[in-house]
Amino acid sequence: QVQLVESGGGLVQAGGSLRLSCAASGSIDSISKVAWYRQAPGKQRELVSTITRGGTTTYADSVKGRFTISKNNALITYLQMNSLKPEDTAVYYCKAVARRGLVDLSYWGQGTQVTVSS
Repeated sequence: QVQLVESGGGLVQAGGSLRLSCAASGSIDSISKVAWYRQAPGKQRELVSTITRGGTTTYADSVKGRFTISKNNALITYLQMNSLKPEDTAVYYCKAVARRGLVDLSYWGQGTQVTVSS
């Protein structure tokens, strides 16, 4: 079992910055990848960024060059968000992928609200 808690969201003006945190607990040694997703009202949840245990990162085209995913220990994954735009407004969720044999299991946090005003 993996438990995830997001924090760091808030209200910022366009052009501002926020850093989100995703704290993991439980069977953290089984985690192979952590991803950040976001979901705006009335829209599907979309993938924002991923980081593997080996440190390989990916970014959605819409955030590349503005967002940075990182981690400084086995428990916390960060999403640094710079040059924020109103279209970045969404609930941001972290997801951990844990391998059990041939099966990948996904665990989700509760989400943290990011609101960017124009």
